[in-house]
Amino acid sequence: MDQVQLATFQAVIGTGSFEAAARQLHVTPSAVSQRIKALESAVGQVLVRRAKPCVATPAGEALVRFAGQVELLEREALAQARDGSRVSIVVNADSLDTWFLPALAAVPGPSYELHTDDQDYTADLLRSGTAMAAVTAEHVAVQGCRLEPLGAMRYLPVGSGDLSAPMIVYNRKDHIQHRFLASLGRDADGPIHYVPAAAAFVEAIRLGLGWGMVPEQHALPDIAAGHYRPLFPDKFLDVPLYWQYWKIESAVLSDLTAAVKAAAAVLRRKPRS
Repeated sequence: MDQVQLATFQAVIGTGSFEAAARQLHVTPSAVSQRIKALESAVGQVLVRRAKPCVATPAGEALVRFAGQVELLEREALAQARDGSRVSIVVNADSLDTWFLPALAAVPGPSYELHTDDQDYTADLLRSGTAMAAVTAEHVAVQGCRLEPLGAMRYLPVGSGDLSAPMIVYNRKDHIQHRFLASLGRDADGPIHYVPAAAAFVEAIRLGLGWGMVPEQHALPDIAAGHYRPLFPDKFLDVPLYWQYWKIESAVLSDLTAAVKAAAAVLRRKPRS
């Protein structure tokens, strides 16, 4: 596969347009267009959906992953002589805010690019090729990736009042509160506050804005300090988490996988809800 065409394709998807890719590569937009057409001809598939922004087609998504894998291996080869490689990871906000960062500290060589998303959606960035690895709730491996169980993050229902208070939700992808209510046979029919930041989410509950599901790593100290109380002392929700990463022989990904599994020792070992 022509590496220049592959790099051009990667630039188009990364920047979102032929013009921006041309500026990044210091060539003309016409040259970018010709390279993409040649690559699509070689592959026999349309790889780029010409939109604003440009995005990869389903066939192109596999090529995005391949291009990223080639880039990672090249960077690792050059890392011995230069300044290391870059690893792109998607992780849910609660993991990032509680247990995940020590894993990165244990593998200090690469440059890390972190993306955050709900644990039920993090694998989408693996499919698109945006991320090399992910902390995800999806128990089925993305094509071209390995999957390893990490344990479960336990969430406790907490607040200053009861379930009649407004519900605090991280964003519209966050269904943990709804899942907990469903386990009680109840519907989410009251007011909802959306607070899309992990620390602010917990602070909103501390300030009495409503109730929500908080990771036990934060909830237990706050309960002991009297910031709020458990709404149901004997009930909780366990969310199983998995580590998915590209199925390539990469020293960086191998070291990071070991570090992530070690850091995840704080999670519950036998997920249940």
